Amino acid sequence: MARPKTTYWDFIKVEELLTLQSGIADNDAGLSNDEVRFIVIHQIDELWFKLALRELESVRDLFRESHVEETALAQTCSGLNRVSLIFELAANQFKLMETMRTRDYLSFRDKLSPASGFQSAQMREIEILIGLDPDERIHLGYEGSFMDALKGEGGKSSPALDRVQRRLDEDMSVKEAIYSWLYRTPIDGSSPDDPDDESIVTSFLDRFYESDHKAKDELIKHTATAQALTDDDVARLRDRYQKELEGSKSYLTAADVEDPGENYRVRRMRAAILFIESNRELPLLSWPGEIIDGLIALEQSMLIFRQRHARMIERVIGRRVGTGGSSGVDYIDQTALKYRVFKEIWAARTMLLSPAQAPRAINADFYGLRSDPD
Repeated sequence: MARPKTTYWDFIKVEELLTLQSGIADNDAGLSNDEVRFIVIHQIDELWFKLALRELESVRDLFRESHVEETALAQTCSGLNRVSLIFELAANQFKLMETMRTRDYLSFRDKLSPASGFQSAQMREIEILIGLDPDERIHLGYEGSFMDALKGEGGKSSPALDRVQRRLDEDMSVKEAIYSWLYRTPIDGSSPDDPDDESIVTSFLDRFYESDHKAKDELIKHTATAQALTDDDVARLRDRYQKELEGSKSYLTAADVEDPGENYRVRRMRAAILFIESNRELPLLSWPGEIIDGLIALEQSMLIFRQRHARMIERVIGRRVGTGGSSGVDYIDQTALKYRVFKEIWAARTMLLSPAQAPRAINADFYGLRSDPD
């Protein structure tokens, strides 16, 4: 029996899709072009978010495995890059929103109240799935919890609330899976279960600190000579670099983590980031380095999306109260400034040294290409 003929419009549900831009009206015939454009752009955002969630789930599920095959890392990098591109494309859509004059938006804005983009369940899902710390979440304003904003009329449950609650009930985020993978990274050929692992990791961290100290001494000498600084200027410069060194020591020893067991876990994870970045030319560390880059690019694209969103809103309606009762632009600006998920990776950027200064892998052959499964 012949397979029924498939049409483009049936495959992607064109006719159904084109009936969904009416907002709270029966159809879009009586709506202005501006209102339909507003609806379409936000619907596209939600479709982008759907794709982002699928990619992020795949990344999380790969890294939650106890062993991650090197051959799978290229695919993961592609997934991270796609999510970065999704947020880049979503941010570019704000250009189309900015073609709307203030008075034209105000002509239908009251229809939205008290709805708010804060109620985008998928955006909340993305934040949760990536691993945003709940304690660092900025509340909408009058709401006691971001979950309250997702409730239906009269405080009842809603599809948005149920969706986000399911995400909260998951046992692992992308950040947790990635950090667990980084913790297991062999450092100078040593893995966490090896008997001398702690001493080997500590040795690498000590060598890194010594290299950092030498690099900063050279910077002081070079700057003082090149700019003919006075003794007072050199003293101020030395004090500045000394504070950086103190910060480096605190980072490398995980002085911010008091629990002994957790302290070593964090120290080892930080060591792994620096070890990978310092030896990226070694074959088995090349793709892990790309993963680290991909995570930074992903979070940067999300931050730019938030910043671009805030500037679009400010351009169109200024700094008035948001439709959902939030502080509007101020709220989104706060999220762009404060929402950081992969803090350990961002912090390592301050620590990195040039290839000539960074400590090299002692057991470099361990990270070469291998012809056998072992």
